[in-house]
Amino acid sequence: MATRTALVTGGSSGIGLAIARVLAEEGFLLTLSARRPDKLESAAEELRAEGAHVLAVAGNVALEEDVVGVVARHREEYGRLDVLVNNAGMGVGGPIDEVATKHLDMQLAVNLRSMILFYREAMPMLRAAGRDGGALVVNTSSITGKVGTAGLSVYSATKHGMVGFTEAMNQELRDAAIKSCVLCPAYVDTALSDYAKDRVGAENMIRVEDIGESVRFLLRLSPHCIVPEMIFRRPADSDV
Repeated sequence: MATRTALVTGGSSGIGLAIARVLAEEGFLLTLSARRPDKLESAAEELRAEGAHVLAVAGNVALEEDVVGVVARHREEYGRLDVLVNNAGMGVGGPIDEVATKHLDMQLAVNLRSMILFYREAMPMLRAAGRDGGALVVNTSSITGKVGTAGLSVYSATKHGMVGFTEAMNQELRDAAIKSCVLCPAYVDTALSDYAKDRVGAENMIRVEDIGESVRFLLRLSPHCIVPEMIFRRPADSDV
């Protein structure tokens, strides 16, 4: 089999970096993308020190031209794409009557719109990988994509959208041997969960390594098995 490659957005820290590390351990050549070049290059160097082959491409996924550019740079470097990880995300909380339009638009653009654009731009390479053993797309949603959450209404709406879009892609692309799985974790010990650490505690949160290992599991499935979504909860939680 030809050398496999993967593209991970939001890959400079947290869940994205954990997933990238698993992909590197599984022998994938990587493209890592994130908005901040300095933080991205630091993460890439960390993975390279562990033996990974990493192309770092900075980009703001809220901008269509940056999404197009990231995929184009990956194509130029590797010529193929076997695994796409749509992990970039952001959230702004608050009551609905205080939602600023710029924060609404940012969450829609980063969490939902960028995922759709990455599918579109990467589709020729994903279809080629499907013909050559199969392709996988992993989308990082949230438990709020399954259970609407007060104070996180817009974020929750975008994450629900990711779940629905993933379901649609599995129907649309099943004959192309392109699988999609959406990950829906509760509190994970990342910067995105800092707002909750005063009442939950980082030590009681899901580890980023837990999410990374789920991708290793997905890579080991036979072509005849698909896992459309995974939900990750803490033992103490009945909802979020």
